[in-house]
Formats: sequence, C-alpha cells, structure tokens
Amino acid sequence: MRILLVEDDLMLGDGLVDALRTAGYTVDWLTTGLPALEALRSEEFAALVLDLNLPDIDGQQLLKRLRRAGHHLPVLILTARDALDDRVRGLDGGADDYLVKPFALQELNARLRALTRRSQGLAHTVVRHGELELFPDAREAHWRGEPVRLTPHEYKLLQELVLGAGRVFSKEQLEQRLYGWEPGAASNAVEVHIHHLRKKIDSALIRNIRGVGYIVERASN
Repeated sequence: MRILLVEDDLMLGDGLVDALRTAGYTVDWLTTGLPALEALRSEEFAALVLDLNLPDIDGQQLLKRLRRAGHHLPVLILTARDALDDRVRGLDGGADDYLVKPFALQELNARLRALTRRSQGLAHTVVRHGELELFPDAREAHWRGEPVRLTPHEYKLLQELVLGAGRVFSKEQLEQRLYGWEPGAASNAVEVHIHHLRKKIDSALIRNIRGVGYIVERASN
C-alpha cells in the first residue's frame, strides 16, 4: 500500500520512511503541505500520515481543504500537539486517527493497519479470494492452504490486485503503488513480477487486458 507522509522534521521523517518501508508500505515523503495537496489531487494513496506543524500551511487547514475537495482517504495525524482540544479538533476536522509524539513505531504500524483495513471494508486480518489467502500484517500468501514464497514487491503487487478485484489497473498505476516516487525501477518490473506470480500461484489469476492493464476478477461465491 502506498502512503503519503507529510513531516517537516528531517530526522523523524527519514526514520519513518525507513520504518514504514520495512513494514511493507510504499512511502512518499514531503516536508511541506501545499505540494502534498497537489500530490493528493493527482495521485492515489492508501493513507496520509500528517504532521500539523508544517512551515507553509497548518496541517489542520490542509486536512480541511482535503475533505472539502471530497477526498476520503484515511488520515492519521502525527503531532506533538497533545492537548485535548487539539485532539478533538483534529478528529472533528476529518482525521481518522490521532497519534501524539513521541510514539512507538509498533503502535503507528498497528494504527495504519487498522485504518487501511477499515477503508477497504475488511473486518478481518485475512483476505480471501477463492483459494488464495493473503495475510497483510505478516505480508504472506497461501495458495490452496500452502504458503507461497513471494518477494516483497510480488506480495505488494498481488495484494493491490486482489484488494482491487474487478478493477483494471494500468501498468503505470501499479508502478506507482509499488514504487511511488522511488527511482530505479526497471521499465518492465511490473511485467516481471506478474510473470513470477503466475508461475507461483495460478497462471489464470491475473488477466492481461490488452492495451489497458491487468485485473484479478472478482471471486465467485
């Protein structure tokens, strides 16, 4: 899943990027709020982790603009503002969760997992699609009851396609979800990952819609 982090503290932001990527997220990081608004208008993210004390616009104002524009992505406020009034204002202003600095990385990860599960309508920590089972917290997959050894990018790609079952994703959309703004991805990386997934699970699971993109069909009842 792709996360947008908006945090102006360079040391904290660098540590958060490393920690969230280790947890399996694709993370893009900005240190100011106005470029974040532009990114959120033009690109897709699974969640926003938002500091309130930004140099160009207060995070609370950013959140207000975001909600007024009709964006419904989960927002986790991450801030040193620990007063009750600040927490209430943040949650009433459209945030889905509020975490006060300093915090434990385990708690941040748990809150993000809960937010993204709710946003996708998932009541459980296991995602089932026919004979395929995904375990997002552990980043593991089982096919017909047996574990499948996947690379981190293979797992992320499979999860995106399964959670979006019935939707056609273009190659560019999948590249963004796997790599974000991170440079260095090979031009054929998505095709390579899909080739490996078809060999490891089921060649018919991921369909290629010629000239459009890739789809995992909705599971039949």
